[in-house]
Amino acid sequence: MRPLLTHIALHVRDLQESLAFYRDYGRLEVIHDRGGDGSKRVVWLGGPEGQQGAVIVLLEGGPGRDQDMRRDFSHIGFALASREGVEAVARRAEADGILVWPVREDAYPAGTYCGVRDPDGNAVEFSYGQPLGPGATEV
Repeated sequence: MRPLLTHIALHVRDLQESLAFYRDYGRLEVIHDRGGDGSKRVVWLGGPEGQQGAVIVLLEGGPGRDQDMRRDFSHIGFALASREGVEAVARRAEADGILVWPVREDAYPAGTYCGVRDPDGNAVEFSYGQPLGPGATEV
């Protein structure tokens, strides 16, 4: 069997802030929550119940990242249903003071995308037209 990507785990400074961000911007739901009874909490976030796919695991008590976007383009990616959805996220992120790169439109496979900073400083991309999401086109 080929390996299957199941999760990306991030240590976070403030679990509640990170939960709020990924629930709100990523529309993710808590699918597993453990700890907090004297131990550090671990929360898994994913799509609607029953939906298969990788999850984001938030680990309480991290140092934060404060990513320097001039030298580090690492990011977590979310696909949206339309270019207008990407534009709406960018407008909202700009108003919230967390937009790290405005809406860009590049050749396939990049499509249309923008970048937002999560509470720990990680870049999060919202895109339309990439091969793994809605609006994908073939070369």
